[in-house]
Amino acid sequence: MNILIIGSGGREHALGWKINQSRHIGADGKLFFSPGNAGTASIGTNAAIDLKNHQAIINFCTLEKIELVVIAPDDYLAEGLADSLTAAGIKAFGPTKAASKLEWSKSYAKEFMIANGIPTAAYKVFTGEEGAGKAEALAYAAAITLPIVIKADGLALGKGVVIAETHEDAVKTIEEMMSGTLHGDAGRTVVIEEYLTGREISTHAFCDGETGVLFPSAQDHKRIGEGDVGPNTGGMGTVAPLSWMTDEIMQRIQKEIIEPTLVAMRAAGTPFKGILFPGIMITEQGPKVIEFNARFGDPETQSYMRFLKTDLVDVMLSCIDGTLSDIQASESTKIKWNDGAACCVVLASGGYPGAYEKGIEIIGLEAVNNVGTGSGTNEIIFHAGTKTIDGKTVTSGGRVLGVTAVGANLHEALDKAYKAAESINFKGKQFRRDIGQKSL
Repeated sequence: MNILIIGSGGREHALGWKINQSRHIGADGKLFFSPGNAGTASIGTNAAIDLKNHQAIINFCTLEKIELVVIAPDDYLAEGLADSLTAAGIKAFGPTKAASKLEWSKSYAKEFMIANGIPTAAYKVFTGEEGAGKAEALAYAAAITLPIVIKADGLALGKGVVIAETHEDAVKTIEEMMSGTLHGDAGRTVVIEEYLTGREISTHAFCDGETGVLFPSAQDHKRIGEGDVGPNTGGMGTVAPLSWMTDEIMQRIQKEIIEPTLVAMRAAGTPFKGILFPGIMITEQGPKVIEFNARFGDPETQSYMRFLKTDLVDVMLSCIDGTLSDIQASESTKIKWNDGAACCVVLASGGYPGAYEKGIEIIGLEAVNNVGTGSGTNEIIFHAGTKTIDGKTVTSGGRVLGVTAVGANLHEALDKAYKAAESINFKGKQFRRDIGQKSL
């Protein structure tokens, strides 16, 4: 089977690394990435495709006999790429444009949750174009208890959420979002929410429109600074599974969040097939959804792929074909995970998530096992913002590398990952040294 992965980050490298182990690739199958990065080029072929042109993607799939396209980034899902590929007779892993609205419109997602009894924070929506405007948003923010959460309604590269600790911060954020200064049109409508307290986790579920199968729990670290300070990023590291997470809470997430979401989406005529990824706060009242994502998380995927035992392509095809319940019914085919723990520590460019320099040579990659396709226990580097120039691997993005490791427990996995992180260098390299500390 020939497979195309859409995207260029660490998530896509990790998915490709796992897919390369699939029986569906075998000796004759080919793996393509578009646009890919320096790391994906070592395990497949990077293809230059105009990803804004759906017909160009379809033409490439026809030419290369692609049988499965994995759509990883949220913006291509929001543009309806899964719909276009499916209409052309090409299997696509990822929800339709209508189903992925759970991610690309925060206001829609909140309305959906309230209407269907899915636990979430209290909120109000404000837009400068119709209904309540900027003045009302500012008045509302001034009147409610701090801190508050202010979200851009649309997609903002994982950086569209601000926790305002002061009224001055709230006013500045609302002004910048609703004027289009901060996130363009994505921020002209804002969602203002109550601030939930508790322990935040990431959960994923494989979904086929009717059945949802939860991954183990994970925890992302969104802020740039140690101790969870500074601005939000796309994610600075993850650990999984969480030793403090109980079966009871996971069952509540399944029954109170995953299952009612799938039922309501199906009833609305927009069945959800792909990865449902709710960010969740474990509060005193139980799990509450912070926001929905409609695709694999980044960097959660880098940790998850290190200890997923089942053939990933088998699961993806079952999601597309609506047969998840069938594979879960048999012990020989059900989704399984290896024992132990996994982690990912992100190495980022100096200045990220603000302005940063590109084209800086990365030294020390050869010291880490980042080439093999075996599941193994070695540390593996997943490339994100990298490219190759004159035979050298250089930086090309804010998040540059994801250093992953597995171990019998989280202590062991983190120890391996941090030793590997120290052996890789590039000018301005920054990373958090407290990934997973709250879960130890």
